[in-house]
Amino acid sequence: MASTAEPDAMMAADGVPLKIRLRRAERMRKVWALALIAPLFVFLIVAFVFPILSLLTISVEDPEVNDALPRTAEAFREWDGQGFPPTETMVVFAEELAMADRGGFGRVSKRLNYDISGFRSMLKKTARAADDLAPLSPDAIHEGFIDIDSDWADPAYWLAVKRASVRYSDYYMLWAIDLRRDGTGEIVDVAEGRAIYVEVLIRTIEISFAVTVLCFVLGLPIAYLLATLPTRRSNLLLILVLLPFWTSLLVRTTSWLVLLQNEGLVNDTAIWLGLWNEPQELVRNRFGVYVAMVHILLPFMVLPMYSVMKGINPWHMRAAASLGAPGWKAFLKVYLPQCMPGVGAGTLLVFILSLGYYITPALVGGPEDQMISYWIAENMGRLANWGLGAALSAILLALTVVMFLVYNRFVGIDRLKVS
Repeated sequence: MASTAEPDAMMAADGVPLKIRLRRAERMRKVWALALIAPLFVFLIVAFVFPILSLLTISVEDPEVNDALPRTAEAFREWDGQGFPPTETMVVFAEELAMADRGGFGRVSKRLNYDISGFRSMLKKTARAADDLAPLSPDAIHEGFIDIDSDWADPAYWLAVKRASVRYSDYYMLWAIDLRRDGTGEIVDVAEGRAIYVEVLIRTIEISFAVTVLCFVLGLPIAYLLATLPTRRSNLLLILVLLPFWTSLLVRTTSWLVLLQNEGLVNDTAIWLGLWNEPQELVRNRFGVYVAMVHILLPFMVLPMYSVMKGINPWHMRAAASLGAPGWKAFLKVYLPQCMPGVGAGTLLVFILSLGYYITPALVGGPEDQMISYWIAENMGRLANWGLGAALSAILLALTVVMFLVYNRFVGIDRLKVS
């Protein structure tokens, strides 16, 4: 067989053209690289992407009626929502209420009670008497429901069942921003007394923004000192900055609770120095939250700024001074603009971490200082309202993405690279 290699092609020791050997080697290198990153890729999919997708799915899922009363859900979806449901729909509803298992019925009644307070007890009462509805003629089925409980004469209860019959809806997402759909499908405000989540969301942003600003104001001079001091002193200062990382978050937060309480060291010292005459409320309020969160998050602001400042040539400031610029002007006009990648990275990191804080506000804050993470834990834990908890989590995730996009717009990810 004739050789397909070019007459003047360079050959490897085994007689294979060198170009082919190089292509094979490059292909094998890519395969090995893919094999090396495959475990990390799988880990990210399993531990990061999949949980987020599951969370987003739960936030728009409304499965209770569909799972426990599937025929009822299908019948109510076909109803146009005008007046009362057809008698055939009511018959199916009565039949499935009589046969529903206890667990599924409990989830349905709990879900409908979110829409209208008191629906759970009414539905339980109806389920206990559902066998009495079976012998009734279709024309008398509605009157049978009303005889069990007069609230069935109100179309709002039937509309609540219809809204819960859709497997995927915006019910929990609207609830997470204090909105709901009325009987006509229009989006309206939730009932008075239930509108708390927008306020909590604004409070979360306010606290996160304030903590970020405080960390920047306190962290900038520390990072500057770290970058300009002699190596021996800067290493000692860096150890002090990293020292909080050697203690658990819970211990650090509890320590502030002890220090700031009425009989704590801070109050006792201030009274001894004559700063005030009686103990001040320094904990279980916004002040305590700020103090504890800034203490915990300050290193996350200092370290990115320090890493950027360390790479800035000190001759830039000296050149500005030689041209007649005062020290403060040289710092603002020459030094600080070069620090912006570190400032942006630290700001982004501290703000995002602040958004999700739960332990610190729960321990040192009062009822008016709890952030959105507290309500996520409350709904997914004690209240077992996974849909609302997932919706609040989705909003928190959206806030994080928005903050990242804002950072990328004004600072830019590529500016994180230090030359």
